Amino acid sequence: MKELYRHKDHSTVAYYKSILEAEGIAVMLRNEHATMSGLSDIPIPEFYPNICVMNDEDYPRAWEIMKRTMVTNSEKANLEVACSSCGEINPGNFDLCFSCEEPLELAN
Repeated sequence: MKELYRHKDHSTVAYYKSILEAEGIAVMLRNEHATMSGLSDIPIPEFYPNICVMNDEDYPRAWEIMKRTMVTNSEKANLEVACSSCGEINPGNFDLCFSCEEPLELAN
């Protein structure tokens, strides 16, 4: 088991965990309850929630998926996408409309 990613925000860590699991990589969260106890307000990274890859041989692939996802999200963040269902404007790095929860399609 190897640690892959650590962040003070539990929702960010949970998001990347779901991406990795969708790719078939077995992962676990450590320190996931530290944010609920208030420990995440302490600026000590050892208390931050983190993702661990269960099988060491999956680590390189998991790291590539993380890098690709971070770059893609960063590139799309400044774009705006209109939902085809309700017309609401959403950030380009959203997969679902925040208003009606329908899938968004990023125009090429």
